[in-house]
Amino acid sequence: MDRPAVVVLFGGRSSEHSISSATAGGVLRAIDRDRYQVIPVGITRDGIFVLEVDDPDRFAMSAGRLPEVVDNGTRVLWPEGGGDQTLRVRHADGTTAELGRVDVVLPILHGVHGEDGTVQGFLDTLRLPYAGGGVLDSALCMDKHFMKIVLAAAGVPVTPWVTVTRRRWTREPDVVRAEAADLGATVFVKPARAGSSVGVSKVHEPGELGAALEVAFAEDDKVLIETAIVGREVEVAILEGRDGAAPRASLPGEIVLTTREFYDFEGKYLGGDGAEVVCPADLSAAAVDAVQSLGVRAFEAVDGRGLARVDFFATPDGKLVVNELNTMPGFTPISMFPKCWIASGMSYAELISELVDTALERVS
Repeated sequence: MDRPAVVVLFGGRSSEHSISSATAGGVLRAIDRDRYQVIPVGITRDGIFVLEVDDPDRFAMSAGRLPEVVDNGTRVLWPEGGGDQTLRVRHADGTTAELGRVDVVLPILHGVHGEDGTVQGFLDTLRLPYAGGGVLDSALCMDKHFMKIVLAAAGVPVTPWVTVTRRRWTREPDVVRAEAADLGATVFVKPARAGSSVGVSKVHEPGELGAALEVAFAEDDKVLIETAIVGREVEVAILEGRDGAAPRASLPGEIVLTTREFYDFEGKYLGGDGAEVVCPADLSAAAVDAVQSLGVRAFEAVDGRGLARVDFFATPDGKLVVNELNTMPGFTPISMFPKCWIASGMSYAELISELVDTALERVS
């Protein structure tokens, strides 16, 4: 039997382009080549689909090097809707070649124009199966404002917040400052539709609010101001259930901060000191059950599909507050999502296969 052909789709137009590219390096290195044919397709920062080199080392990330998808002159030609699902490439010299039938797309895209339902809608239009979240859960969880509204409506506790648009900040800054003050002495300011802690600031006193909003507005014209919750940062990885079963939750992990004030971009991806990803977290059996149960509830509340990472604050009095869901969480081998499943008994390669096979099941 022919091996299913998997398009590993990465890069993209968002500020998380390099994170997606680094994730591709990990996936290309680990995916089971005995089970799948692999076609790496990159999206440049300008939104051009190119056929990439199947070389994991090309997308390694370090403090001195952020990987990038560049325009190499090729153009990926997606199958026409209702066609034979054959992927083609036009080379720089103008010649066209067939790459074969696409069985499933693995879109390891982070941020807008990828993790927000746009690419998922594109693939739905072409009737191409794909792994991970669908249009609705991707769009909901990409916009933290609407994600919180949906979670709160389902009875899932969320961090108190106010949402501020650039226009509103310009027209009524005093009202915004008053609302921020009501959230507490210390607040976090973050773009509504960005990830990887890009554009996030911790505000310690009112005079810092304006600068923090400008940093966030550089990423998005809609921004959240949130209460700074005192507690442990606990995360759990969720996978869609197979054959109609309920979603599954991993052992929880924890972000342990020492000298770093919050888990920022450098701490996540560039090996910065002061933050450590620990999995499994040091929690009681009852606390593990509570995190897993609430993680599944949150996943189901947003009509989750494929996978998600649910991030919590665990307060000293034992309460759990959901900070956010990520429908395509960090997926490098050192990221929390894979580490939690590895701690739960699933290898990185098996986790990739799980995502692909779940997508293939939907069309079988």
